[in-house]
Amino acid sequence: MDEPGHAGGVAYAGGQPALRSDILISPALRRGAVRVHMLKDPCNGRAFRVGVKEHFVIARLDGTRSLAEIEQAYAREFGFALTQAHWRRMLGLLHSRGLLVGSPPGWPSSGTVRPAGRRGAHRRNTLLRGDVRLVADPVACVERLRRLTGFARTPLFLVLALVLVSAMEIGMALRGSELVREGLRALQHLPSLVAVAVLLWVSLALHELAHAVVAGWFGGSVSEIGLRWRLPMIIMYCKVENYMYLPRRRHQVATAVAGAAANLLFLLPFYPLWALLPPCHPVRDTTAALLLAGTGQALLNLIPLPPLDGYQILSHVLGMSDYAAESRKYLQLLMKRQQDVKCEMPDYPRFIRLAYLGYAIGSALLVLGACTGGVLLSRHFLTDRFGAAATVVPTVLLALMVAATVARPRGRTVEPG
Repeated sequence: MDEPGHAGGVAYAGGQPALRSDILISPALRRGAVRVHMLKDPCNGRAFRVGVKEHFVIARLDGTRSLAEIEQAYAREFGFALTQAHWRRMLGLLHSRGLLVGSPPGWPSSGTVRPAGRRGAHRRNTLLRGDVRLVADPVACVERLRRLTGFARTPLFLVLALVLVSAMEIGMALRGSELVREGLRALQHLPSLVAVAVLLWVSLALHELAHAVVAGWFGGSVSEIGLRWRLPMIIMYCKVENYMYLPRRRHQVATAVAGAAANLLFLLPFYPLWALLPPCHPVRDTTAALLLAGTGQALLNLIPLPPLDGYQILSHVLGMSDYAAESRKYLQLLMKRQQDVKCEMPDYPRFIRLAYLGYAIGSALLVLGACTGGVLLSRHFLTDRFGAAATVVPTVLLALMVAATVARPRGRTVEPG
């Protein structure tokens, strides 16, 4: 154990240990006052965070560099050399977790590693909630979809889609009152309501598949495609296991945007159908309701609040990990500092201080604005039919939703959905 080429009692030939080639390493992320990287073992689904200095060493464990060469590079980068104690500790941890070539499969110790995947996946299915797989080989399924949709990566398609979707949204905005009037009329007929609900469900399924396909374009993999029910909701889901480990931020952003983009593209054929049908036609009313609900569904998903896709997009653009939780933590530290001048705060860079404070204030304003808008819309459209309950009931429901969101445990990495 005294030689730097040993780890856990295993000697590495020539002092050149190598990280397993299948280990996933994320780009640098900002978490609080420090930068971190995520490492994941795809064999057992375990993931954990490492600092910039640890990542510097781990990224160079390729089996071709000697430990002496890595020591020299480390000293040039950080201004001090690694000791044998540092090597023993780092290689020992990597070896015990089975991350090095030649080390046995490891099991992470509690407290340092968090399981990857969605929270609650271990729960048994019940009548009220559960998951069921629909596809036996999701990798092959997404690969077929990826080949079929390869044209969507071309600049011509992307520009054309952007122009058409923009034209549709502008047209809807200019004829908004007409759309709202006809959409509300459709909600009074059960067949129209069922048709809109079914089409929205199809749009949600395409939303999930779009995440999976776009992630596949950039090297991501899907481990599961299935149905998830949280009664009365039944939705389709796709698990993109290595979404956080895509090598470039723009690939992560594209994966997160794909869902909302698929929702808007799904609506494109329905806008000319609505525009061409005569007024008071029942199909026109149904199409108006679908256009309004579908656009609302897509735009709502782009709001930068967890666990919505807009939150993922903002986090990737800024290179943040646990953005909402860390911004809340920073705000709490700032308030404590105002009350106690002796309170020590981490050395947050200026940009990070502004980003955390801006998100804390902005998210609070978003929630307040959404609640206020929901109450005002309910009062405007429903007071004639339901009286005072049109204001009281939505207010109580929104308050309960906000309270549940605030009380929900934080700190996990949210995947696109």
